Amino acid sequence: MQWYAERFEVERPHLQAVAYRMLGSLTDADDAVQEAWLRLSQANGSAIDNLSGWLTTVVGRVCIDMLRSRKASRENLPGTWLPEPVVSEGDSLDPEQRTLLADAVGLALLVVLESLQPAERLAFVLHDMFGVPFEEIAPIVEKSPAATRQLASRARRRVRGATAAADPDLATQRRLVDAFLAASRAGDFDALIEVLDPEVVFRVDTGQRTWLAPPLLAGAQDVATHAASQGPRFATLCEPALVNGCRRRYRPLGCRGRGGRGNHRAGRAD
Repeated sequence: MQWYAERFEVERPHLQAVAYRMLGSLTDADDAVQEAWLRLSQANGSAIDNLSGWLTTVVGRVCIDMLRSRKASRENLPGTWLPEPVVSEGDSLDPEQRTLLADAVGLALLVVLESLQPAERLAFVLHDMFGVPFEEIAPIVEKSPAATRQLASRARRRVRGATAAADPDLATQRRLVDAFLAASRAGDFDALIEVLDPEVVFRVDTGQRTWLAPPLLAGAQDVATHAASQGPRFATLCEPALVNGCRRRYRPLGCRGRGGRGNHRAGRAD
């Protein structure tokens, strides 16, 4: 068990990265990884030929169960749900954050992954992001390798059709975010129109507190109107941060805890 414990710590970053892509939540990812450790500790020292593969399989199955449970519980929740971001207040990510965000897993991709069925998501994440063969994924989703390949193919088409273009460099992002914050703080509608993309989408995850903000605004006119009216009150509290490796404005309107939707930060906006 001591050897297993040491090997588990070596595998932990990989397992967290898999779980984060599957669940879009750092808190839930930690729970899935912890469940994998509990199951390993209950193995009573029995021989496991491929520990990395065994742990990945366990985490994958735990994530599928969590996604199915989440889908059932979220049907009764109002408003918008956003993935939980990896936030850095500096211009760089620490080693753990870099592991989580390898292969540029941005919020846009996580939002698209949320639209997939659990089995599709697992097949896509494990094969396309981590190179796990379909023969090893098939038992997890309880399908044949050929059917598992089809799951990943369907997911791949959805992802390719919905992901946005790559973000510009951090210096450009910072300039744009600073301009947006300045215009919001001043309530300057015209300046907001200048900096916003015409097809900008504004989403807020308020949990059950739907009165905090509209769940969805689309188009520069509506977003600028809202930002100009609410910016002088709230934008003064905003600070630039790196969100999943890209610079965004980030303002938690609540504390991290058991309220709202699970353990996610309440009031995230992207």
